[in-house]
Amino acid sequence: MEPGRAAWILLFLLLPALGAAAPGDFDPYRVLGVGRSSTQADIKKAYKRLAREWHPDKNKDPGAEDKFIQISKAYEILSNEEKRANFDRYGDAGESQGFSQHQHRQFHRFHDGFYFDESFFHFPFNSERRETSDEKYLLHFSHYINEIVPDSFKKPYLIKITSDWCFSCIHIEPVWKEVAQELEVLGAGIGVVHAGYERRLAHHLGAHSTPTLLGLINGKITFFHNAVNQENLRQFVENLLPGNLVEKITDKNYIRFLSDWKKDNKPHVLLFDHMPVVPLLYKLTAFAYRDYLSFGYVYVGLRGTEELSSQYNINVYSPTMMIFKEYIDRPADVVQAREMKKQLIDDFLSQNKFLMMARLTNQRLFQELCPVKKSHRQRKHCVVLLTGEGEKFAKAYEAFLTFAVANTKDTLKFVHIYNDRQPEFADALLMDEEKYRGRSAVVILERRNNAGKIAYKALEEAWQGSKEDSFILLDLLDQLRTDPGLLSSETVVADLNDELAPMFLIRWFYSTLDYISDCWDSLFHSNWREMMPLLSLLFSALFILFGTVIVQAFSDSSDTRDSPPSGKEESAAKMEKNDVSFSKESNSRIPKKGFVEVTELTDINYTSNLVRLRPGHMNVVLILSNSTKTPLLQKFALEVYTFTGSSSLHFSFLSLDKHREWLEYLLEFAQDAAPIPNQYDKHFLERDYTGYVLALNGHKKYFCLFKPHRLGDEGGTLGSCEDYSALQHAETRGKSSCSPGSRSIKNKLHKLSFWMERLLEGSLQRFYIPSWPALD
Repeated sequence: MEPGRAAWILLFLLLPALGAAAPGDFDPYRVLGVGRSSTQADIKKAYKRLAREWHPDKNKDPGAEDKFIQISKAYEILSNEEKRANFDRYGDAGESQGFSQHQHRQFHRFHDGFYFDESFFHFPFNSERRETSDEKYLLHFSHYINEIVPDSFKKPYLIKITSDWCFSCIHIEPVWKEVAQELEVLGAGIGVVHAGYERRLAHHLGAHSTPTLLGLINGKITFFHNAVNQENLRQFVENLLPGNLVEKITDKNYIRFLSDWKKDNKPHVLLFDHMPVVPLLYKLTAFAYRDYLSFGYVYVGLRGTEELSSQYNINVYSPTMMIFKEYIDRPADVVQAREMKKQLIDDFLSQNKFLMMARLTNQRLFQELCPVKKSHRQRKHCVVLLTGEGEKFAKAYEAFLTFAVANTKDTLKFVHIYNDRQPEFADALLMDEEKYRGRSAVVILERRNNAGKIAYKALEEAWQGSKEDSFILLDLLDQLRTDPGLLSSETVVADLNDELAPMFLIRWFYSTLDYISDCWDSLFHSNWREMMPLLSLLFSALFILFGTVIVQAFSDSSDTRDSPPSGKEESAAKMEKNDVSFSKESNSRIPKKGFVEVTELTDINYTSNLVRLRPGHMNVVLILSNSTKTPLLQKFALEVYTFTGSSSLHFSFLSLDKHREWLEYLLEFAQDAAPIPNQYDKHFLERDYTGYVLALNGHKKYFCLFKPHRLGDEGGTLGSCEDYSALQHAETRGKSSCSPGSRSIKNKLHKLSFWMERLLEGSLQRFYIPSWPALD
């Protein structure tokens, strides 16, 4: 058969299928049989009912599989509030306003009529095929923690969280691509997180929807909340940077700025440009080198900068960058170009990170200027001037600086140190000799290892800055080139003090400001689930301040007025000993003797009671249903009451009717916990998990599992009531606690106390999970 004829036949066969796909648009409300005003509970209930009815393993109808696929797709749209809102507004789960109605109708009829494998039809909305330029920016959890977060202390990152079937992601893609390319050239970091494949990282970043844009700087996350356009994203990244990175310099303050090298121990950089605002490239550069250099900006078109431009002979038509070190009347290095590129600036600054004779103010600077020798050819020697502050030592300092400038070499570094600020370092080298007391000294040293061991030689006499001193030092350096054994003395020096570190009160003040800023941002931009820890903290503080006083006042007054209890009250008190207290929300109450406080685990308290549970604490959760709630809680209270004295144990219960999916997700990580071959087997909506108990360690992300006691095992039998004699007093008057139904339910928790003992011993098997799933 000819190829052309075969192609026409294939097209003729496909036309009926394409025509059948087009008659009506996909309506998730009609598929699930719910109205547009239905609540999430109604939608979930309808989905479960239809999924049970049309699951292919249970329904042998030829069209059951297609029907089940439509039901699943409809539930996926309506269970997500963002997709549901977009469907109600535009007729599709992810429709954005950037598409015309005509384009949307054509695409809508095509993709809703088919539910197929994207790999065969090359569906364009899969993220991997939608934008290949994002591939080089993709982030993974370990890569983010180990590389991106540390790197955020050198440059800010703009991160996009995206996913498949995200039409809004497609809408912002052109803007994102353009901004990402521009910012990357300037020196900012770019990252992309696929929420479908990196759910753990998306949850770690706090992204609950797609697309989400956020910034990362100094390990801190800031969310983008404005309209997605190029100017807003550029301004967002610029606002991430500290405001004091670059100082505006004029004729009035340039001398003060350049003279600050004595105070901050850094070279100072001046950029002369005709732009009225500081370029973002220059701000990003200042952030990357802020630990080594101080930056100033001169707008040459501004009145009041004529003296600067004239003194340093600046070309006003080309950007010029100058570095000043100890001498402020002349730059140590200059670079000029019509267009400043990042690579050019990096090369220029990396060669001028230190003063000609830097002061050792911290251990990091000492390690960089005086590195440990790695081989015989890579010997690095430091010539250290140990001196004091003030006019008394000025002559010795100036003479040593002049010597350092004249004898600069790659293998030599000239540095100085103040004896009174680094006394341990000075005492280790000078041995507190009397001839150096109150005078300057010069020591040649070589670091041997990172533990502080050094080899050194000190000049025999104190350094006074005379020509004779210079000749003696020069002669020693010449001998050192041919005789490394000249450094005959060895010692171990302690780490240097950080002289320029801010005081504790200042650090505490800035930390407080950051915390208040985070809380303010969370209050107006975060959802209530993220705000629960803060609200819980506020209510706890209010309770501690006022609740205790009020309760104490009432208890004192009631103790003086109460009369001895009557016989009926005594019997009622005995009945309360085996009661169990439970509530839908976590609240603070003073427990009575014999009570076990059992809190229902819901989406409101899920974060505080599990996800952010303090290290060493565990939440013991009982699984029950509405029909088994009362008997299981009573038996649970009896079994765990002896363990309530431990402050690290919390007790909760979980409703199987509400959160079955959450429980089945956890049980998939317990290989022998329950036979769950796949999510949609014929019993996936009917399996009975009542009586299961999970001990959840929120901090280390693992759980231990207690499976219900089965009839016929050693121990309890269905007809025995002796094991529950204590419960008989806790039952409602006139009812028997040994009814067959009550006995069989309570028997599920038989020997739970022995399991609790093994839990505290740490001998139970642990099942680890990558992250805690959301509790919807």
